[in-house]
Amino acid sequence: MAGTFLRVPLYTLQVAAAVHQIHEHFFQVQMTSGPSMMPTLNSGGEFVLLDKYHGRLGRCCTVGDMVVAAKPTGPRQYVCKRIIGMPGDVVFADPLVSDHKIKVPKGHVWLAGDNVMHSLDSRIYGPVPMGLIKAKVIARVWPNPGWLPNSLEDYTSS
Repeated sequence: MAGTFLRVPLYTLQVAAAVHQIHEHFFQVQMTSGPSMMPTLNSGGEFVLLDKYHGRLGRCCTVGDMVVAAKPTGPRQYVCKRIIGMPGDVVFADPLVSDHKIKVPKGHVWLAGDNVMHSLDSRIYGPVPMGLIKAKVIARVWPNPGWLPNSLEDYTSS
């Protein structure tokens, strides 16, 4: 009887540990906020699925992927942006203002929001170290669940 009594808390602890490991290292659901990724994501109240394993340090990320990264300036905040340039790529520093181009340094990415007019991104704080990438956004969970494809693939493959 004592063995059965102890089995339930032990199984509960094992399940809790497994869920914690999955949340910390593999997948997480997070709510969006802010207008920078409109119209792809609404300014608030949408839940997205983050792939932390493949997103961490830019692993398996390419131009056009949406990522969550720690903001390189100010207090520790996380922002959702799209990768516009990988190391070695030449990108427009701010296509709204000039045709000045920048080469993305080794170990960095160039990030931009889909809603350029309402986005604080690499145009403001420059190239972002790949170490600040925390996850890759792979799907919308709620509302309108579905995969979020790489929207720039068509442009980069030609």
